[in-house]
Amino acid sequence: MIDVQRLRVLRAVAEHGSFNQAAAALRLTPSAVSQQVAALERSLGTQVVARSTRGVTLTQAGRIMVGAAESVAAALEHAQQQVAALSTGRTQLTVATFTSGGRLLLPAALTQLMEARPRTVLHVREGEPEDTLPLVRQGAVDLALAYHFDGPLPVGPGAGSSLEWTPLMEDPLHVVLPQGHRLADHDALDLTDLATDPWVLGCLKTEAYLRRFAEHARFDPEIRGTTTDYFFARSLVAAGMGISLIPSIALAPEIPGLSTVPIKSPGPVRHIGVATIGGRDRPHVTTLVHALREQAMRHHGH
Repeated sequence: MIDVQRLRVLRAVAEHGSFNQAAAALRLTPSAVSQQVAALERSLGTQVVARSTRGVTLTQAGRIMVGAAESVAAALEHAQQQVAALSTGRTQLTVATFTSGGRLLLPAALTQLMEARPRTVLHVREGEPEDTLPLVRQGAVDLALAYHFDGPLPVGPGAGSSLEWTPLMEDPLHVVLPQGHRLADHDALDLTDLATDPWVLGCLKTEAYLRRFAEHARFDPEIRGTTTDYFFARSLVAAGMGISLIPSIALAPEIPGLSTVPIKSPGPVRHIGVATIGGRDRPHVTTLVHALREQAMRHHGH
């Protein structure tokens, strides 16, 4: 029988990348963490981590066990919520979201949920997908409104097979320019048309995309500003600092003095969706996912 505490320790090691940091997070000694991992390896008859002077990495067996650890944690959290609901008659629901998607889709969807299930106690947590998707797998949140570009979902350590992804909408990025810019009246632009312009960006992932594209197109973008807020980035463009790449759902509210131009196909697109734990009957989660899909369809209809 596999010890649940040993799985918890392995999950912490995977998350932090070292015995010392995992020990600090768990309030244990590094020796205790090492002993728990060694005991798990003995019970399995194989290594779950590869040790080196640079830290530890998961073996294939370790990745399988971390996935199992997160499934166990999620199941225990769900069971605890069900027991609490028996005594209070109220269901706790925790929703994670990224900022721009939450602002556009979440408020009306939560209103629909509360109308359908008024005895729901809601909690909302803001965060980027690389932070919130592992929380769904661990059972710390019930669902996450998230996005990804062309690559896979950023699910973190472990297999990630327990996640179920429900697509909601596509969110293309646009170039935002001062109205007096030489290219502001174009119907669409290629990013190479802007190779000599300075940039102000509102997201690290957008900057990473631009740098990948620029490397492929053989130019070096001049980044004059980086923020974590798209409205702030557009404000800096309006102030004359440069141009920006902004997702379509983050183009409101309008800022005077700016022009927005689509990027020629195939341009960068954020794929927005909802991550939940699959294979589990949770009516409140199902109700909210349906409400989010309705809101996404209404947005596309505008």
